[in-house]
Amino acid sequence: MKSAILLASGGLDSTTVAYQLAAADVDVVPIFFNYGQHCAEVEWDRVNEVLPPSMRRPDRYDIADIFRGSQSRLIREADLWNEEVKDDDLYIPYRTMLFFAAAAARAQTIGVLDVYTGFINSNHAKEIDCTAAFMNNLEGLTSNIGPVRFHSPFRYSSKADVARAATDLGVPIGRTYSCQAAAQFPCGACPNCVERLKALKEAGLV
Repeated sequence: MKSAILLASGGLDSTTVAYQLAAADVDVVPIFFNYGQHCAEVEWDRVNEVLPPSMRRPDRYDIADIFRGSQSRLIREADLWNEEVKDDDLYIPYRTMLFFAAAAARAQTIGVLDVYTGFINSNHAKEIDCTAAFMNNLEGLTSNIGPVRFHSPFRYSSKADVARAATDLGVPIGRTYSCQAAAQFPCGACPNCVERLKALKEAGLV
């Protein structure tokens, strides 16, 4: 049986990839990063809830100290009643690169050669390390370092494409969570919430 590591966050994209891998009978090792995000506990609860029932439970890794002192609103929750949150306020430097490096290190340590992510080609102004171009360049870099390979099935897809795939696979879409600005409930106004709602409308799900 093929084995793979999956970067799992409890959000729609990574959960849909989890269901794709489960449907393909891949033995998945889900990993979750607590990088100090204000919604870490909500995400952790959701990732344990929304992964396919047949999949092993996720491993959790704490890398929060790396971003200690960050002013990013992904780390320091805003008062949404009184503070405006812009795209630039949500940027965390090198976060995705750190995820990839840590996942690759863990994969090779346990003898797994494939790492899957749910990253799509982001339209968010500051998420330059979530673009298809970044992921393509990363593959060129890692091919000279070790045997682990990265796979992002939705790197050229829209969020609506992901929502349609999720529907076909039976993903519990309503229980996934990916708000950037609020720690306990979807704010409905951050880039992730806006993109998600638009995608669900385009996919005919709301």
